[in-house]
Amino acid sequence: MKRLLSCPRLSAPFRRFVRREEGGGGVLEFVVMLPMIMFIFMASAEAGIYTARQILLDRAVDLTMRDLGLGNIPNPTHDRIKAEICDNVPALPDCDANIRVELQPVSTTTWNLPTNAATCIDRAATVQPALSFNPGIGNELMLVRVCVIQDAMFPGAGIGRGLEEADGQVGYRIISVSAFVNQPT
Repeated sequence: MKRLLSCPRLSAPFRRFVRREEGGGGVLEFVVMLPMIMFIFMASAEAGIYTARQILLDRAVDLTMRDLGLGNIPNPTHDRIKAEICDNVPALPDCDANIRVELQPVSTTTWNLPTNAATCIDRAATVQPALSFNPGIGNELMLVRVCVIQDAMFPGAGIGRGLEEADGQVGYRIISVSAFVNQPT
């Protein structure tokens, strides 16, 4: 490269370009900085969307569990609780198909909590594994774990880069954990 620039015939146009003061020199900086600025923008947008969805899911789970604990949801089933949670959260596209709800009582004498992670759906599988769903009885402490899989808006930038692939799509898990006490009947 040094040898190439030492040749006056080849380096003269390059030197003229560098010395020009017509405003064309800013184009180079723009071309170099634009990809970095776009990457930062996409990573920030993805992180903001993830955080907003997490907060909205936590709120929806709290509202639904409050109704369940007070007995306002008669004959609760897994599908009914899923529908209630999805009705309370507007920012989760295709919520009903991508959500799993675990509900189980916690013994107040042994305080044994589940040691495994919250179970999410496997979008590649046609049959999902069975989950523990027990709405409990009055005065019983209940643990609820909800997992939703959502697709990344920008899979190549920010947190979208490190996501696992499920059924050929990149998605992230949003997990909400809560506890409540069933009111006596």
